[in-house]
Amino acid sequence: MAAPAPVPAPAPRLTVTGQPIQGGILRGTASGGTLSLDGKPVSIAPDGAFLIAFDRDAGPSALLVLTASNGTRAERPLAVAPRDWPIERVDAPYRAGKTDAEFAALRPAELAQIVAARAKVSDAAGWRQDLRWPAVGRLSGRFGAQRVYQGKPGSYHSGADVAVPTGTVVTAPADGVVILAAARPFTLEGNLLMLDHGGGLNSALLHLSRIDVVVGQHVRQGQPIALSGATGRATGPHVHWSLQWQGAKLDPLLVAGVPVENAR
Repeated sequence: MAAPAPVPAPAPRLTVTGQPIQGGILRGTASGGTLSLDGKPVSIAPDGAFLIAFDRDAGPSALLVLTASNGTRAERPLAVAPRDWPIERVDAPYRAGKTDAEFAALRPAELAQIVAARAKVSDAAGWRQDLRWPAVGRLSGRFGAQRVYQGKPGSYHSGADVAVPTGTVVTAPADGVVILAAARPFTLEGNLLMLDHGGGLNSALLHLSRIDVVVGQHVRQGQPIALSGATGRATGPHVHWSLQWQGAKLDPLLVAGVPVENAR
């Protein structure tokens, strides 16, 4: 009597919700195994949930691949929508800062601190939450805009600016762990605070007048963590909020929606 034919292993299940777009995020679920986006590993929570995101300069297509333990695969080709990026002219002079020589001497150590902070992995689960703005006010600088400073082209704006008076309470955009709390103002960022939200997602809050949390501290969404200011290279008091997922720079407007004051 012939042996019964082996039952094929079920195909891994992979779902995503939302539209891929430059500077945006997508959430999804996977049935287990290992997940990658264009070859970059993506962490999967025990319940199968995951988050992926797309850089401001992401190309037109991406490939999400789930590989089960038995080697079977599920693939999701993703068409990434492009965006038009505005030109943003900043004609106000910088606040007094470091000379070129002082900047060159200090900057490498500052960048090393930022890189080391982003390399930290925590148990935070804020990536699961709907992120909130750390402060609400006039949106004075948009993500992705190519900045021209007094006629001189600069790099694109890597976050969003909310104009608020110095001393305005700044709150955590999502649950997280403090991965950097500058002991002294950085040359560009001023008093810099960084939070890991887990899942490869992290926030940076710049130009603060005061930081009220310490490295390693767990914070909850909406918890006061700092006060706004104009430290570092800033033209006036505001909160600069930048978001990254595994190095991809994201648009807070896409992730957290329009700040209440700007939606009126």
